[in-house]
Amino acid sequence: MELGLNYNRSKQSIYIQRCMVAFACILMLLGLTQDTPMGILHGVAQIILTRAGLITDSIMVGGLGGAFFNAGLVVLVSAELLRAARVPFSGISIACLFLMGGFSLFGKDIWNIFPIIGGGFLYSRYKREPFGKYIYISLFGTALAPVVTEVVSIGQMSPTLNYLWGMGMGVVIGFILPPISAFTIRVHQGYNLYNVGFSAGLVGMVLASIFKSFGHTFEVRLEWSVGNNLLLGSFLVGLFLVMILLGFLWNGGSFSGIAKLMRHSGRTVADFTQMDGLPVTLINMGMVGLFATACVIFSGGELNGPTVGGVLSICGFGAFGKHLKNIIPVMLGVVLSSFVMVWSLRDPSVQLAMLFSTGLAPIAGQFGWKWGLVAGIIHASVVLNVGFLHAGLNLYNNGFAAGLVCVVLVPLIEALQRRDTNV
Repeated sequence: MELGLNYNRSKQSIYIQRCMVAFACILMLLGLTQDTPMGILHGVAQIILTRAGLITDSIMVGGLGGAFFNAGLVVLVSAELLRAARVPFSGISIACLFLMGGFSLFGKDIWNIFPIIGGGFLYSRYKREPFGKYIYISLFGTALAPVVTEVVSIGQMSPTLNYLWGMGMGVVIGFILPPISAFTIRVHQGYNLYNVGFSAGLVGMVLASIFKSFGHTFEVRLEWSVGNNLLLGSFLVGLFLVMILLGFLWNGGSFSGIAKLMRHSGRTVADFTQMDGLPVTLINMGMVGLFATACVIFSGGELNGPTVGGVLSICGFGAFGKHLKNIIPVMLGVVLSSFVMVWSLRDPSVQLAMLFSTGLAPIAGQFGWKWGLVAGIIHASVVLNVGFLHAGLNLYNNGFAAGLVCVVLVPLIEALQRRDTNV
């Protein structure tokens, strides 16, 4: 691969780390342009104090300034944790940090992520292994961050004890997620890119059942801001065009390598930075990000905390499994389902299903676009009917649903393909 602008493949980890710090700063700078420092401080405080179950748009809770500043802080802290754990920055790092930033616009905040991460650290101590081995599971495991705020809000003790109780629950979750996630990846065989979403859904389902058994009633949340398409659309398009331009220049002024990248199925582990290099990966990230943004706008959706979070997650996983060839069939399946089933494509939950269904991209990449289409259609039905199981405590509801779809669909596909081969 031809490289320009002094790009050095041997220093790729450093380049990725710097890009992630820049991404965090861009999010915070956007926040600073939308509110005063005091307004941002108040907004972040409101986000921290508000229940964070699905669907809670941080823009509705803390304003544009507070939401994006919180997201930038979460990305910056997460990147520093990766550096402190001495793990090399790669495609999984990009996917993780973009997902952390995206979900910090609807559910995660600079406070509720730490107990779960702390639990993962304690698990590494218990196993007498480096925290770097478990840090990604810990960061992804903050999908259950709403549990922390939920427990704090229902406590009947003093505020201090309520917070300690919520933190303790988060630590327990962080401690048990690594072994559960190691098991669930064997269940779906790497066809669900949101593996921790699957395991977090199982844990969330058990926790929600326990809460309900003690008489707790979960409030139905739908915080969904509107009217920011021009601002947020301009921000996203600008961000993704910069990625494409930077990748193009680092790639020696060429788009060569994109076709090769798209030949990968995307099945875990598919680290594009290791297989194809950072320049081509940045181009791919920008392309899938632009496509996802266009899908939201042209389907009549709103760009807000949850949908921008979905777009950023797709972009991040453009470094770890997703490309246009394997996400389009799955997303199209969700779109087609809206024409024949009882929901509208403009519904908030369906908008998120369209974006996060791309966790099933490896099915399209491995078995072809027709099975990708089927996966998307089935996913839409499943994801819209499983949220009550975990009562919105699992932010990666689509990851949970995708795991269930894989359990049913992948063995069926393999069985049918073996029969066709034998015939």
